[in-house]
Amino acid sequence: MNSSVCVDASLLIRTLVPDAYSPRCELLLAGWLETEQRLIAPALLAFEVTATLRRLVYQQVISPARGEAAFATFQRIPVRLSHRQQIFPLAWDLAKQLNRLRAYDTAYLATAQLSRCEFWTADERLYNAVKSQLNWVRWVGEPGPDSF
Repeated sequence: MNSSVCVDASLLIRTLVPDAYSPRCELLLAGWLETEQRLIAPALLAFEVTATLRRLVYQQVISPARGEAAFATFQRIPVRLSHRQQIFPLAWDLAKQLNRLRAYDTAYLATAQLSRCEFWTADERLYNAVKSQLNWVRWVGEPGPDSF
């Protein structure tokens, strides 16, 4: 593994909108930024985070002001969005191999695999579905040395 870490929308949303895993996600993000880890994700991350924040405002889960603040914060998080063409065929293959319904989750896995780095998610179902086959996938709820 290297000095990059692949993150998904579920993890970033929890740094932007309060949730049970928000403290852990915030701690992880702060640690990666402090140690100058390069955050990477497939380009679809920007659309997923934007769409999720907008949905939360629309459904009145968060206020419009909170949504604006969260979106502004998201735009300042230094995530390198990957447009590598190899992501798509690898995401397709991973979706088949892992028997996943949607290939957008496997786009994150493909990005991490191509970059030879860990993939971190707050999506427990995704983690549980792939952890036995992909030992470089991490879930924010895993116990670890920096757990609470």
